[in-house]
Amino acid sequence: MKNEYNILREIKRLKGIRGYGTELISVYIPAGYPLSEETAKLREEHSQSSNIKSKSVRNNVQSALEKIMQYLKLYRETPKNGLAVFCGNVSTNSGKVDIELFSMEPSIPLKVNIYRCESTFLLDPIEEIVGSKDTYALLVMDGREATIATLKGSHIQIIKRLNSMVHAKVGKGGQSQARFVRQREETIGEYHTRISEILNTTFTSSGFKIKGLIVGGPGPSKESFLKQNTLNYQIKVLGTYDTGYTDEFGLHEMIEKAADLLKEQEAFQERKVIERFMQEISRKGLAVYGYEETHHALAANQVSTLIINEDLEIHEIKYKCNSDNSIFTKIEYGGHIEAKHAEDGGTLEIAGDKDMIEELIGYADKNGADTVFVSSESSYGREFLMGFKGIGAILRYKI
Repeated sequence: MKNEYNILREIKRLKGIRGYGTELISVYIPAGYPLSEETAKLREEHSQSSNIKSKSVRNNVQSALEKIMQYLKLYRETPKNGLAVFCGNVSTNSGKVDIELFSMEPSIPLKVNIYRCESTFLLDPIEEIVGSKDTYALLVMDGREATIATLKGSHIQIIKRLNSMVHAKVGKGGQSQARFVRQREETIGEYHTRISEILNTTFTSSGFKIKGLIVGGPGPSKESFLKQNTLNYQIKVLGTYDTGYTDEFGLHEMIEKAADLLKEQEAFQERKVIERFMQEISRKGLAVYGYEETHHALAANQVSTLIINEDLEIHEIKYKCNSDNSIFTKIEYGGHIEAKHAEDGGTLEIAGDKDMIEELIGYADKNGADTVFVSSESSYGREFLMGFKGIGAILRYKI
């Protein structure tokens, strides 16, 4: 979660950058893509950029491309989940050039290969990956084949493809017909059992952190499978949908049909966490809120779930007074921190800036606690931000 938070923080910064022309470069390199091919493409773009009419934009684009190509030399191969690189002139002073490079390695594989040069950075592909909170299990099936996968954000990871040995229905007479029907039913039962075993293993290996199962496929086979009750009782079936396919096309078709369901589930999970937190607070139970209390509980390994408003920023600022060289630290809220005036008339210069949200998430990761980000858009999220300072925790125990 700490890596995802750092990416979200970088995305927030990149969103605020504007180029003076089409001089901000975004490069997405998918998992497994040869870096040599990507570098060759960038060299071609560098050559083409000589046609840019504006001299300042042309120089900035070429400088950014050179910086990206130099950066890629640090890698022997593309990272396992791909790489996103952003580079360009980030200076807010039109008379000054400041070419900066930002890179991100996502937690799940990138599937797109993109080069974009615009007045803003292209952030949608990386936002879609890190902004997703929950994982869902997917099953598309009919009587002959099934595909099992997981979904996080827009990333589908296929776990298993299965084929049934079920014989097609044919007309036979006498005892052979009864035997054929019995054998067919046994084969269907074995097919359903194999599907259930894979799904049960998928959920148990995740510690049941997968939020639920969505089922699709043509015909009545999916309903017949669910009636068998062979799934672990802890698996929640969120919905069933008719699809025309049982392969990857079927998965995409089902996800498109389940879009509203997935949005509702995201909101439901957030509401569920906040409701639990508020219940514990109201009875002075297993919950704390505010930075100091939450920090103390994390340090003591009391926290089960860390809850943070996604817009919250907390920094530990080290100030140095220029009149007597004294140094002190203070917790500040908000992203824009400036030097201040001391009581004796001197100036308090910023000597250090520590992101405390990152530190709290680091504690949670180390101690095996979940971290949940809540938005400010829902009524629950706004109440959490205004009433509980945007930060709190559900505890394992109280001291």
